[in-house]
This record gives sequence, structure tokens and C-alpha cells, in this order.
Amino acid sequence: MQTNRFTSRRSFLRHFAGVASAATASLTLPRSLWADPTQIASRVEDASDSHPLSPAIQKAFASLQSLDDVKSYTALLTKQEKFGRNLVKSRIELKLREEPFSVYLKFLEPMAGREVIYVNGQNNNQLQAHDAGFRALFGTVSLEPEGSMAMDGNRHPITLIGMRKLAEVVLDQWLDELKLTGVTVNMFPNTRLGNTSCEMIETSYARPQAGVKFQMTRLYIDSKHGYPVRVQQYDFPDRRERNPSLAEEYTYSDLKTDVDLQDIDFSVKNPRYAF
Repeated sequence: MQTNRFTSRRSFLRHFAGVASAATASLTLPRSLWADPTQIASRVEDASDSHPLSPAIQKAFASLQSLDDVKSYTALLTKQEKFGRNLVKSRIELKLREEPFSVYLKFLEPMAGREVIYVNGQNNNQLQAHDAGFRALFGTVSLEPEGSMAMDGNRHPITLIGMRKLAEVVLDQWLDELKLTGVTVNMFPNTRLGNTSCEMIETSYARPQAGVKFQMTRLYIDSKHGYPVRVQQYDFPDRRERNPSLAEEYTYSDLKTDVDLQDIDFSVKNPRYAF
């Protein structure tokens, strides 16, 4: 009986950790880049003005700068991520504070009621999470955000969530692609994202080549504030496909940037949470 309980808890932790950290919103990015904004600025400044990617890079960098005065915000995070041939969609309520980097997630679908908290420098830099339904009996678990359990079957760790990380990873990708040829860049200044007016920047490649991870990338920038609110990444089609397939999509909507989030908003002791 003890063995069964242990096995059940271990299976639960693997399942829980996987989906909890899947609530993130960016490509894997070198820590040296996203941890140092001056390095990003330096790379953008050194970018060639003659390359087709230059206008896209400048606009992405401007969207990153638009977040300089945004210290915290709430949003609805809608994401789609491909695992194998399956596209998994989630809707999550998000609270985010930049300093110290703090995240609170509440799942709306799937796994409604699941909550996850991560605060840089606290709880040994582990995320804290609990499930809903019968799995709530296991209580709150602590997991390494980039550990094998948390990353099993998932694209990104929770430490890369948020609009700032979204803009940084797209910038990193495009800056790396400056050494390549064959990119097509299109700008769509009058794109609608629900009720939000956006400019959409699209980069694409006709065929695979070394150094190109995605066939097509789309970055959506809120026209009113300049915030980076959506990124879409498409894989090259395989032999069974005619068109590029969506690999991942992250959208931030219902944004509220005039909120003053406090420590209690990122604490398992918050009486409004179910930890």
C-alpha cells in the first residue's frame, strides 16, 4: 500500500510539473541575453541597416523598450504549443511583477483551478504549485523550474514567461539570423487581435537552412502602447503537410498595467488562493 501511494504521488508530480511549467511564453533563450538588457541594445545597435531583417529588429526592440515603465501587470495568457502532432491550448490568468521577477498563474482551461507561483530568489528558486480536484489532496509541491520533471514534455520553463521575455526571444532569433540570407519580411500595420489594433511583423524562409529554426515568425505589437502582445512560430512543413504548421503561439490580452502588485500577490499565504 505504501508503494502504491509513493508511485501515485510520483506519477502525479511528473504530470503536475509538466503542465505547470508549460504555462510559459517564450523560446529558450541564453541567460546572458535576457538577463542583460544592455547586451540586447548593443546587438541591435550593431545590426546592419541594409539587411532585410533590420526594420523588424528595430520595431521589436522598440516594443521591448515600451515595457521599461511597466513594473507589473495582469493579463489573460492564451497559448498553443505543439507536442508531436498535437496542438495543446491553454487559458491562464497571469499576474507578473518584474522586480523581483514574480509570476502567479491560475489555469482556466484545461486543469481549471490549478495555481502556480514563482518568485526569483524565494523558495530556493523553485516554483510552487497545487492541482485541483482529487489531485489537490497532494497539496502544494515545490519543483525546479528547469528540472527534468518540470521540463518533461514541455517547451519552456516558467522563468521565461511574460511580454518582455517574448520580445527578447524574438529579437535574439532575428539578430542571430542576420548572418543568413533568404528571409522575406512583411509588415501588416492594420492587423486586428480581437479588439486590439496591432502591427504584425512576419518573417519567413522559403526552405530550411542551418540556423533557421522556424519557417515563419509573426510578432504582434499593440498599436496604442507598443507592447509585444503575441508571437507565433511555424514549423517547416514535413512530407505529410503542404503548409507550415503552428509550433507555438503566446497571446497576452485583457492587459492591465496600472496595477500595484504586492508580495501577497505572489504568496501561497494569499487567502484568495487555494494553496
